[in-house]
Amino acid sequence: MKTKLHILLIVLALLADVGEAAAQEAQFFRISGPAATTITSFNSDGTLVWSNTLPGTNYTIQTASSLTGGNNWVDYIQIPASNSINTNLLIAFNPPTGMTLIPAGSFMIGDTLDGEADAIPTNVYISAFYMDTNLVSYSQWLAVYNWATNNGYVLFQPGAGKAANHPVYYIDWYSSAKWCNARSQQAGLMPVYYTDADLTQVYTNSDTFAGDINGVTVYANWGANGYRLPTEAEWEKAARGGLSGQRFPWGNTISESQANYYGDTNDYSYDLGPYNGFNTNFNTGALPYTSPVGTFPANGYGLNDMAGNMTEWCWDWYAGPPYPIGSPYLGGTDPRGAATGSLHVMRGGYSSSYAFVARCAYRDSEPPTFFAPAIGFRCVRGL
Repeated sequence: MKTKLHILLIVLALLADVGEAAAQEAQFFRISGPAATTITSFNSDGTLVWSNTLPGTNYTIQTASSLTGGNNWVDYIQIPASNSINTNLLIAFNPPTGMTLIPAGSFMIGDTLDGEADAIPTNVYISAFYMDTNLVSYSQWLAVYNWATNNGYVLFQPGAGKAANHPVYYIDWYSSAKWCNARSQQAGLMPVYYTDADLTQVYTNSDTFAGDINGVTVYANWGANGYRLPTEAEWEKAARGGLSGQRFPWGNTISESQANYYGDTNDYSYDLGPYNGFNTNFNTGALPYTSPVGTFPANGYGLNDMAGNMTEWCWDWYAGPPYPIGSPYLGGTDPRGAATGSLHVMRGGYSSSYAFVARCAYRDSEPPTFFAPAIGFRCVRGL
């Protein structure tokens, strides 16, 4: 049985002072599950209250951009019903500037589509969070970097970018974490990263680039409202955009019009090209052949460049294979990876990588001191 939310969403969009154009682009939602449900309310803050559910079962929220055109509903999130009456934040009418809400819910992390040995699927639950719509651009990096270096921060990497609106690169993990703290403090928010377990010493500088591969131990205050790196599970949930079991944020194939990557139509049947080699729209000037942030269509959550352009640092220490029994990801809520390690996880592929690397489930890793013209990042914030 399915309960549909149709005109109600448009009305709420107007009540939230969203303009006429935005209202015309409103999403429609419905609930699919093991029993019929009742929508008690859909509030102006984007929270859905629903009842008559079966506790201990899962329901799927589906979305469509139009009510015409037949069966155009796609999965948005999976929500476990913990009570007979449930309240869930579905959308955010006023997210932080430049960010979008990734709604809470369960999803299948990993896949076996291409024989990935360290991405054996398992189901995890992720709390709602905000994520940068775009990769951190070079101009955005510089604005915070200049503030940081004038306020006691030592960021060993000054960063680089092909243009102001292209993604920043040459960023090591430590510098990205400190930049997140600086962005938080510049905005008057509580920083997330500290150098002591008591969370009293804000992470602003260290000698982590002096040859010690493990460097300083960084602790996270998960309750802080500031900016931070996404966990690996958060990143993959966001990248999938509500889709399940697909290679890419939009489906099972990839093409030049969807992402900035290195084409190889001979070795990858799901690479539709039509080119082989660098994306023909951006292969000018010097390497790296990055594209301006936000060039390609967004995924189901409104995020750009979750495949290709620039690979992205995550919080987690790499642990592989991560998803079988005994892993920090198995059956978890908000998993945050291994407690220790020597390599941090990177996700998303880049302009010089094959389609295989741009898949949602592909995992990469490097030491936290490593930097290259293929590595950037984006930030998230907890609610």
